[in-house]
Amino acid sequence: MTEPLPHTLQVGLGARSYPVRIGPGLLARRSSYPEDLVGADVLIVTNDVVAPLYLDAVTQALGQRRVETLVLPDGEAHKNLATFAGIIDRLAELVMHRDATLIALGGGVIGDLTGFAAACYQRGISFVQVPTTLLAQVDAAVGGKTAVNHAAGKNLIGAFYQPRAVIADVASLDTLGDREFRAGLAEVIKYGVALDHEFLEWLETSLDAVLARRHDVVAEAVLRCCAIKARIVEEDERERGRRALLNLGHTFGHAIETATGYQSWLHGEAVAAGMIMAADLSARLGHLDQAEVQRLRSLLLRAGLPAVPPPIGGRQMGQLMAMDKKVARGRLRLVLLSGLGEAYVDAGVDDDALQLTLSLADAR
Repeated sequence: MTEPLPHTLQVGLGARSYPVRIGPGLLARRSSYPEDLVGADVLIVTNDVVAPLYLDAVTQALGQRRVETLVLPDGEAHKNLATFAGIIDRLAELVMHRDATLIALGGGVIGDLTGFAAACYQRGISFVQVPTTLLAQVDAAVGGKTAVNHAAGKNLIGAFYQPRAVIADVASLDTLGDREFRAGLAEVIKYGVALDHEFLEWLETSLDAVLARRHDVVAEAVLRCCAIKARIVEEDERERGRRALLNLGHTFGHAIETATGYQSWLHGEAVAAGMIMAADLSARLGHLDQAEVQRLRSLLLRAGLPAVPPPIGGRQMGQLMAMDKKVARGRLRLVLLSGLGEAYVDAGVDDDALQLTLSLADAR
């Protein structure tokens, strides 16, 4: 089968605009790292799972630059201030200046940590996203959200800081574990369920080919997700309006991740369960048909994703959601559905209905 040609789309943010390149084989190409995007001094930040697979290829593609590396332990449990400080320590130890470039080689955790370090070191240096997970390619690497977790909640400490470029090599997904690949599909499904019914229909038809990791179909899915996100980020970079719709399932999902210590549930798995809870609440409020809830549940199950939350308890879940970043003036703002492909933000959810939905997390 002929490999698909790379796609390029632009995130249009004026002087901070940047390209997103999507296709197979990109991370090992020297042309992916032009001098106007990547300076002479580079620190590649990656983890101990990705490094053996792709660190040498990226290092060689960077050519004659000064290239240093930092290999972190894998996992969401390490997305914290201590690991962030380790990146800053490494930059200072190497005496890197404001013209240095950080390269985030890995999934969403590496991208968030590296981006936050880039935003803070010497008040801001350049960074490039080279995402190697499906979740990062379709969501975390694009849009400039950078953060670390806190014991009180996910992503409580961070900054909006855009990369200079995103290089999404879909061939790197061939080495991704099955569970991690399926977790990334939760974010892909989210785009269709929240914002694009036509894309949702395409996913229902193309899911088997996506699960088989056909490069052409996966590249199409990544392109369509990134195009949706780019349009929204251009309109609402700092999430004061429409960008919040991209958080469908995330308020519930972040509570699941926090309650389980960022270890037993992957982010995408928590988002999948969170989307079902958002759909359940939408149906209780009379905005969504049960047939649509079942359609979403069926798609998640086909993708190998959970359609029920873990038994962490509805009361604890409600308490953790109260710490969510989307709380405004003491009111929880939830992304709900008026139909599949039609998300909206509700800042005055009926508490009785919410408690019934939260009871899905009670021990069964």
